[in-house]
Amino acid sequence: MLVLAAIWGCSFMFIAVGVRELHPAYLALGRVACGSIALLMILAIKRESLPRDPRVWLHALVLGAIGSAIPWTLFGYGEQRVPSLLAGIWNGIVPLIVLPLAVFVFRTEKLSSERAAGLLIGFSGMLVVLGVWNIEGGADPVGQILCMTAAVFYGIGIPYQKRFMAGMNISGVALSASLLLCATIELAVIAPIVSRHVPPAPWSLSPEVVGSVIALGALGSGLAFVLWLRTIRLIGASKSALVTYLMPIFATVAGVVVLGEDLTWYQPVGAVVVLCGVAVAQSVFRIGQWPWATVVGRTAVPQAEKPETPSSS
Repeated sequence: MLVLAAIWGCSFMFIAVGVRELHPAYLALGRVACGSIALLMILAIKRESLPRDPRVWLHALVLGAIGSAIPWTLFGYGEQRVPSLLAGIWNGIVPLIVLPLAVFVFRTEKLSSERAAGLLIGFSGMLVVLGVWNIEGGADPVGQILCMTAAVFYGIGIPYQKRFMAGMNISGVALSASLLLCATIELAVIAPIVSRHVPPAPWSLSPEVVGSVIALGALGSGLAFVLWLRTIRLIGASKSALVTYLMPIFATVAGVVVLGEDLTWYQPVGAVVVLCGVAVAQSVFRIGQWPWATVVGRTAVPQAEKPETPSSS
């Protein structure tokens, strides 16, 4: 889990390096292309094939866009304006985005008092990360909105996949390969239109940028997914989801130590509040067990309403 959190957390550092010489859309294209190659190699080693059901590919086109192509491009645009560590912190709000969409839109989850409290705590943490009292002196608001929007697309993709693809008989590696292949096709069409120029030749890029693209694809979208599946098999989906709490830590350390980015006091404080909200929403911290719960009323979490098992999202 630590290795997985390190790979995904450091992805924001690699994005920051990549956008120095590549347009965000081309950086995302390189990432999904490298990730597709890595997963196709894994499928070949495991002697598995890609899905043949047309329904899988139809949903893969949607998920490839909202789960990979769009958010990875938006994070690239965002990191042209804000530090990579801040983008990593914004990624931590994904579970808070997933919950209301899963409850009210896709109807795959139920809303409990603990989850509602987690949403409120997480929302207050988002305001702290934004530094709403210090708009003029804080990080670029447009960049922060772009990163937050990228997290929203992640939040849409997770319940969409659970609603429409959870029951399909398909391996996780094959599914991910199909998603990245669809994202590659989509970005290959859209990137030249968005950027308004052809991509630079690979040999004209610096070794740091080339390495960042390969790391984002082969590690962040290839090896990391295999580690994710292995982690789920070893300790279960609910405990594996705790990687969400570790990613912002690695993103912050990489941004400060490697890239020399500045960190304001309220950004990590807000991140902690957000992650506490995520923990409450996922029943990791149960409000009914907090000391003050008996003061405000023993009905804070009704005994007849047991918290549900946290989802893999």
